[in-house]
Amino acid sequence: MIVDDSRVSCSVLSEVLAKTNFVVAATANNAGEAVEKYQECQPDVVTMDMNLPDADGIECSRRIRAIDPKARILMISAMRDAALMLKGREAGIGSFLQKPVAPNELLDALTFLCQDQLGHLGELKDLYVKSFAKVLEKGLFSLVGVPSQVTVEVAEGNYLDVNGIAVIIGLTGTPMGRAIVYMDRSTMRQFACALLGKDNEKELSEEEASDAVEEAANIIIGRAASTINDMKEKEMRISPPGTICGASIRIANFKMMSFRVKAETRLGDICMNIGFAEGE
Repeated sequence: MIVDDSRVSCSVLSEVLAKTNFVVAATANNAGEAVEKYQECQPDVVTMDMNLPDADGIECSRRIRAIDPKARILMISAMRDAALMLKGREAGIGSFLQKPVAPNELLDALTFLCQDQLGHLGELKDLYVKSFAKVLEKGLFSLVGVPSQVTVEVAEGNYLDVNGIAVIIGLTGTPMGRAIVYMDRSTMRQFACALLGKDNEKELSEEEASDAVEEAANIIIGRAASTINDMKEKEMRISPPGTICGASIRIANFKMMSFRVKAETRLGDICMNIGFAEGE
């Protein structure tokens, strides 16, 4: 929830957060409205302006913490001096940023406040995997005009079993890992036809189909890495893709914290396995 009496500030913060995995549940322009809306929507975290028309941000934070002692509050103000921060911490404010706020600073501060709830797996999911999921959904529509229903879950087990095609792309930088785009043979051929503009699967060789999927996977993973770099000021890079086709493919998943992203489409299920090296 965003608490700020400035429409400009609310708009700026909303625009920044729209590009992240945080969702703006509500906005409030004064302390009274903030308390009321906090009770209604129970947000995970609140951004709080200092200067409000009916009370300052510290008093507003006290009122919210009286309702919910576990409330997570980030103060974003033009002022950020030691005395203000001391009073803010006494009121339960967890972190402080000074206007104007850089997008990466905002995201880092919000994520830090929510870490006790997220845990390491949740942190990886919210900071990185959801970006891959969003780009997969947008990429499928832009590349082949196919809408999809995308879900994200933690991948279980030490192996990834694939029956069809798997495109493996390494992720370098921080965190390090790899992304695997995979689908069954029928979906591979339908996807390739849509991408290459062919009306009949018989016009398509196996090599052409696998090459089409490989190129699409490279584009989607590259776009996801660039999105993460823009938001987090990271230097995530991707390695050249390696492609495996077969009736029974088993890929080891040892020492990886992995997530499964599945896009359900009319062509079939198009999946990604995003894995991060443990300890990185």
